[in-house]
Amino acid sequence: MAFRSKLRLLALQRNRPFSSSILSSDSKTALSSKEKSRAALSLLRFEKEPERIVDICRAASFTPDSHLDRAAYSVAISKLQKSNDYESIRSIIRDSLSRPDFRSERSVSHLIVLYGQAGLVEDAINLFDEMPDLGIQASVKALNSLLFSCAIAGDYGEMKRVFSDFPRKYGLEPNLDTYNTLLKGLCESGSANSAHSILAEMESKGIKPDAKTFSVAIAGFYKEEKFDDVEKMIVLMKKYGVQKGIGVYNVMIQSLCKLKRSNEAKALLDEILSRNMKPNCVTYAHLITGFCKEGKLDVAKVLFEEMVRRELKPDADCYFTMVHYLCKGHDFEVALGICKECMSKGWIPNITTMKSLVNGLVSVEKVDEAKEIIAVMKEKFSRNADKWIEIEEGLPK
Repeated sequence: MAFRSKLRLLALQRNRPFSSSILSSDSKTALSSKEKSRAALSLLRFEKEPERIVDICRAASFTPDSHLDRAAYSVAISKLQKSNDYESIRSIIRDSLSRPDFRSERSVSHLIVLYGQAGLVEDAINLFDEMPDLGIQASVKALNSLLFSCAIAGDYGEMKRVFSDFPRKYGLEPNLDTYNTLLKGLCESGSANSAHSILAEMESKGIKPDAKTFSVAIAGFYKEEKFDDVEKMIVLMKKYGVQKGIGVYNVMIQSLCKLKRSNEAKALLDEILSRNMKPNCVTYAHLITGFCKEGKLDVAKVLFEEMVRRELKPDADCYFTMVHYLCKGHDFEVALGICKECMSKGWIPNITTMKSLVNGLVSVEKVDEAKEIIAVMKEKFSRNADKWIEIEEGLPK
């Protein structure tokens, strides 16, 4: 009862006055729920002042079922964490818990993850413990969220303790997601060898591993450069009847690229094609990033062209990677072409990459093209217009 009284008090008390007008310059026009969410997300991306961040969250009155609201909530938590304002993080999460629409297993599970995102593992555990006081029964879904919360906070010791103690304490039976979440955390902590014992425990409990289980284990073994264990996982996949689909191939390709073994990763693409499987955008994006980072831009360009030829659409990050590394490799004309294509889709690389492109174009006597880029940047990012005007004034006449 004391916990519920605390929530009621939080619902009535606010540290600062706030209004939904913070989300719109036109205070006379009422915003729809979706418009509030979009306005809040836009403001949060640029806001650095903790008090303003809290006020934006309260004015937006985020709902737990909206993907846009969950994204905005996550941005707010990240911003407050960077400011080391943990009390504000606790405040906005507790504010949410005071609302009836957040009193559900799904919503509380999400808030548990947000605590982990902020590194507040003890708060995440306390919230899990307090679920009955909120009228919500502790569940495997919430347990899995708590394990994930510990993992993203990097508290792997606490993650193992939760897995060991909480199922028995709360009468919960771990499921496939539980084991996959635990395995991912262990692999991230450098304990990929745990995959063997976890798979044995799953088998003893009649829980069949899936493609995600093996993808996580394979990525973990690659990270630790235990290539024999990777092969063992592939053999086990056959034993359990798990297909080596495009998702598993993508994990293998990404892992090899991270190890700067992009040529081996490219051989896996050839294997995919030889099996009459269809690579996807993710396949090519991993390879392009890998070859770019190794300075093999000619291969990256061929893969990019092949990707487009196969009618696979590069995402924003793939375009940004190409432009960044082409500029780094002084291939400014190709970078310009890809950048223009990228901007036509409404995607703009970061200011560092764009400055590099502008300076590079000037260095190869493409001053008019550089000015075109500056004009776009001034229009799209008016708050940085002064910086671009200064750059433009320094260009050759």
